[in-house]
Amino acid sequence: MTDTRRPRAATRAPRTGRPRRAAPFGLRTRLVLAFLLVAAVSAGTTAALTYREARNAVLAGAQDTAVTSFREQAETLAPTLPVDPDMLRESLFVIAGKAKPHPWIVFAEYGSLRVSSGTSPTSSVVTPELRRTTLSSPHGGFQRVVRDGTPYLTIGMPVVTRTSTADSSVPTGLLLFAVMRMTDEQNDVESLLTAARNGALPALAIALVPALIAARSVLRPVRALNKAARSMGSGRLDTRIQVRGSDELADLASTFNESAGLLEHSVDALQQAEARARRFASDVSHELRTPLAGMLAVTEVLDEDADGLDPDTARAVRLISAETGKLAVLVEDLMEISRFDARAAELNTDEVDAAETVRKTLDHRHWSARVRTDLRDGIRIRLDPRRFDLVVANLVGNALRHGGEPVTVRLDRGRTAEGADVLITEVTDNGPGIRPEVLPHIFDRFYKADAARGRSAGSGLGLAITQENVRLHGGTVRAANGRRGGAVFTVELPLHHRPGTGEAPE
Repeated sequence: MTDTRRPRAATRAPRTGRPRRAAPFGLRTRLVLAFLLVAAVSAGTTAALTYREARNAVLAGAQDTAVTSFREQAETLAPTLPVDPDMLRESLFVIAGKAKPHPWIVFAEYGSLRVSSGTSPTSSVVTPELRRTTLSSPHGGFQRVVRDGTPYLTIGMPVVTRTSTADSSVPTGLLLFAVMRMTDEQNDVESLLTAARNGALPALAIALVPALIAARSVLRPVRALNKAARSMGSGRLDTRIQVRGSDELADLASTFNESAGLLEHSVDALQQAEARARRFASDVSHELRTPLAGMLAVTEVLDEDADGLDPDTARAVRLISAETGKLAVLVEDLMEISRFDARAAELNTDEVDAAETVRKTLDHRHWSARVRTDLRDGIRIRLDPRRFDLVVANLVGNALRHGGEPVTVRLDRGRTAEGADVLITEVTDNGPGIRPEVLPHIFDRFYKADAARGRSAGSGLGLAITQENVRLHGGTVRAANGRRGGAVFTVELPLHHRPGTGEAPE
């Protein structure tokens, strides 16, 4: 939960171009999935253990009952030797009739003799392994076998006779085998599996509720932090987060509040220093205008009489006149840039012919003979003629001073990537171009491409003022190098500009 106590209109954060899209698997989704994964593993493990124990209990119960019952019946059989097949079959029927817990089919083997209580004297379910176990162990053995998808319990018991003199038994060589279907037990086990699976699914659905609650408790402070960060990014540096609890998220909120307080203090100090610097530059420039006007008037008079002075005095007069002119240009540029900094610059728009406006700019500065033009006639645009004149003059003057002739001004219509109609003004020169390390700073104030370069005729603010004037129209300006050398400055202004807003229409 954020607390925005007092608005701060002085700070404006730059707006990024494209809104961020939400991640397909955000923190909330990952928390819920992790919670459900733990619940699924727990439910699956519990269901698997329960199923295994229940399955073993079902199978063991039927198995123990069948083995005990068959052993008791086998011990009651005392055949007379040699074995009579008919009498043995009757005994097998008796044993099969007392089967538990399901019907048996009883098989007997004595040497080469094979007899059963069923239709076939032998069974394909009885394995050689069970026969060996039955022959070697007086207690017999059992085995679970699946044949053609049907589970069977096979039990093997040797028939023995007990001696009268000692507590011992003698094998008779007669082996009995019982084969019992375990279809009912298989159905019970499958029912247990279905019940375990059906029980796990509702458990996951129920686990979703605490998962959402837990995710909400974790995400609430994260959302508050995100909201506070966005609020600070929009300029509300007094934004704070309410601290709740004493866990790691509470520590994060406290750290954020401390950092926000320090940032607010630092930004306040920077804003005050910047305001003082802007006010100082504006005041100095304003105070210099009056004495400069007088100095310019005096230097004009001295320039007119310089030819009648001795050479040294004439040279000094012309130097003073030139430097005074440069100082006047610098003061005017400082005044202009201070208006942009104070956001006091305004547009006085009028609908003009773009090509005619460029021609007037070149004619007034006597550049028509030095500058080539490729101007598309008939383009009407609403803009501030004075500021557009400054834009073209600054770019052409910069090309003439620092580039190489011939300088070319091209004017045409164009369209942005978003489909908006724009007026394209391009100024190119035939000089060495702009070094790559200079390009990012070309519109910075008082930036020098070469620190050792002597003073130029400009104030060092021309390109910065050009950029501000273009932005005021809602347009863009960029610098680059041409394919054949030379610098290329391109200005794009919206053809359908809303006057007085300083922004291009949407």
